[in-house]
Amino acid sequence: MLENIRENSQGMIAKVILGLVMLTFAFAGIGSYTNSVDTSVAQVNDVKISQADFEKAYQNQRNRMAQQFGDMFDTLSADANYMANFRKGVLDNLINEKLIDIAADDLALRVSDERIKTTIREMEEFQVDGKFDNNRYLALINQAGFYQSSDFRDYLRVEMTRRQLNQALLASEFSLPYQEKQLTALQNQKRDIRFASISAEQFKADVEVTDQDINEYYQNNQTRFQNQEKIKVNYIALSVDDIAEKVEITQADLEQYYQQNIAKYQQKEQKRFSHILVEIGDDEAAAKQKISDVLAKANAGDDFAMLAKEFSADTFSGENGGDLEWIEPGVMEEAFDEAAFALTEVGNISDVVETEFGFHIIKLTEVKAEHVKAFSDVKDEIELVVSKQKAEDKFFELQQEMARLSFEFPDSLEDAADAVGLEVKTSEWLSRFGNIAPFDNAKVIDVAFSDLVVKERLNSDIIEVNDSLAVVLRANEYQAENIKPLAEISEQIKSMLIAEKATQKAQNVAQELLNAFNTGTDITEQLASVNASFEVKTDVARYGAELDSNIVTESFKLPHPKSGNKSATTVTMSNGDIALVELQAVKEGESSVSPNFSQQQTQQLAQSAYKSFVDVLREQAKITQRELVVSAE
Repeated sequence: MLENIRENSQGMIAKVILGLVMLTFAFAGIGSYTNSVDTSVAQVNDVKISQADFEKAYQNQRNRMAQQFGDMFDTLSADANYMANFRKGVLDNLINEKLIDIAADDLALRVSDERIKTTIREMEEFQVDGKFDNNRYLALINQAGFYQSSDFRDYLRVEMTRRQLNQALLASEFSLPYQEKQLTALQNQKRDIRFASISAEQFKADVEVTDQDINEYYQNNQTRFQNQEKIKVNYIALSVDDIAEKVEITQADLEQYYQQNIAKYQQKEQKRFSHILVEIGDDEAAAKQKISDVLAKANAGDDFAMLAKEFSADTFSGENGGDLEWIEPGVMEEAFDEAAFALTEVGNISDVVETEFGFHIIKLTEVKAEHVKAFSDVKDEIELVVSKQKAEDKFFELQQEMARLSFEFPDSLEDAADAVGLEVKTSEWLSRFGNIAPFDNAKVIDVAFSDLVVKERLNSDIIEVNDSLAVVLRANEYQAENIKPLAEISEQIKSMLIAEKATQKAQNVAQELLNAFNTGTDITEQLASVNASFEVKTDVARYGAELDSNIVTESFKLPHPKSGNKSATTVTMSNGDIALVELQAVKEGESSVSPNFSQQQTQQLAQSAYKSFVDVLREQAKITQRELVVSAE
């Protein structure tokens, strides 16, 4: 039936019906429905955070976590409590951002258009050979989801405004020398301890775990034993790079491109200038007289560089003899530009020029004549460009053919693959997150787990991963999300319960020993009965000690020992054993401060101040939150 629907959907009647449906929505107004329903997940004062914004932030954070932690994150994401906290953390971050935006607006913080433009031009991501490249800029922001350059500028403006407030808070913090010495002394402090480790293993033989215990644990912790939804897909991938390797290019193609794009290889005349600036200040006449006197000296043959060092208010260029390096038209003010580029001979000096900065005299110091790169010098470069252009043209043609055939023959990829010269490949098992390219792309994964692919077992529509890669896929093998059967994990649960109960028995024994120890009883024999004895460790450092980290942490929490009073506790070690720990002595550390410590301490204080600032904003704001729902889960 589905095949019939697909075939009939190409008919004129179907298209007319589809058109009428679209017109119905257009005139009735889809917005009248969506606008009547509040789909926001939170509201900060009068600003709403939409479900779409939350979904985007949530998926971005999941992707980052999956890439960073791999399979470990798959395990964590099976825990419902963990994911609930994860979603809450994403929403809290969005709320904090809105609070910062509101505070920045209240403080009238702004980022000018010129600052935005300069920042974009200086970003290394958008540069080719050290220069801003507009084509690269547009390609990268489109790839990132900004289909209008104004969208990216707006995004950058928000981020830079937030950074203004952030940096203002961070820059206001400092640490005092005595605080740094105190903290350094604490960090360098060492302690003498003794501890006895009581192994939980010895109690396992006496632990009884019933079938009922196992079943109850299984019922109460099913999310821990959940198999994630997975799929293997067959796919074909059409790539511009692969096509470019097979494209045939003639000498005539290269020469034609060179002639049609000669301007790209033409280096226009360049000019280098020096100048002397006199600021107008409160007395314009005096400034005008001063620059006239300097001009007279320059025209009389005085060294222009020495005059610039002596008289120029532009101290930066003045120290370099007034040198402004190579200047392109349009960089300086219009009056400056006109006067500078009117100079034709090296050594020419302009008349006095007035700009908003003051009065200038300008000297032309060097000229590079116009130059056109020879075809032989740029042939290799042109070959790459032409091959890519031809490959892109071929890519578009083959992409249309691949889309048509994979739709007309939805039960196999072979027809489409043969027509465009591709091989049908099979992926590894794919999950919702943490896959390798091209399956790390959200669009590809959404289609891979769509009903069309999973349930209907048909070819997907063509997926444009980016401007140079398109794929079509179909299901090879699918594994639905499910809970592992009890029989499969019964022994695993039994081992976990035995370990937990054994650790609890060890904890009970350790607590009894601690109680006796605190009363002054010699517990040597009692320790021996559980195969333990005290081990002494001197000069234990707070960081980097060759001991179980939990023992070290508890050792530095214990109060200083006093005459007649024990300073001891029990602690669960990383391996599940229990340690009885006694603090015997505290040795004060050196208080000498390293050169970088002050900066590190200031950064920590600044981060704390920023958090406190956000906490205050949260307390003062009216924040409402709704139940979080994630459509991808």
